Amino acid sequence: MAVKIRLQRHGHKDYAFYPIVIADSRAPRDGRFIERIGYYNPNTDPATISLNFERALYWLNVGAQPTDTVRNILSREGVLLMKHLQGGVKKGAFDQAEAERRFNAWKAEKDAKLEAVKNKNREEKKAAAKKSLEEESKKNEAKAEAVAKKRAEIAAAKAAAEAEAIKAAQEAAEAAAKEAEGAAQDTPTEQPDAPAEA
Repeated sequence: MAVKIRLQRHGHKDYAFYPIVIADSRAPRDGRFIERIGYYNPNTDPATISLNFERALYWLNVGAQPTDTVRNILSREGVLLMKHLQGGVKKGAFDQAEAERRFNAWKAEKDAKLEAVKNKNREEKKAAAKKSLEEESKKNEAKAEAVAKKRAEIAAAKAAAEAEAIKAAQEAAEAAAKEAEGAAQDTPTEQPDAPAEA
């Protein structure tokens, strides 16, 4: 039987993640498998890979064939490099200690690159959040200014209306006072009757 190292699809629409399994090539994609050796989650940035390194190397050494995507994942995790280095040790090109040294140097470089990418993403997110906060504060300031302006206009209109009402009341009071004064002048003062002459 042909054994494959491949991905199964789990999750839901728009959020799929993939267990990495060892399975018979005749089995359905999401069906029976021999062993699960890790998972791959492309929804994070960068993608998250969890892999049982020793079991993946074992299955490669006994002849399991990875699919193209799994081959890329194994290459990224260094499984293919370790298989290559073990081949060099078997041929006598170098010893096991040299193979370990080369692998550790490669792994350290790879981890540094991955950490740099994570730091860059973190900084970009921080910058985006800061920019968004600044834009939000500018919008809030503009909104506060507009509200203050509107309130000032309303207060000015109210004050003008009150001033008009006071002026109108004063004019009415003055008119009433003049009317009362005019009415008082129009009424003749009664003269006492003169005594009749004898």
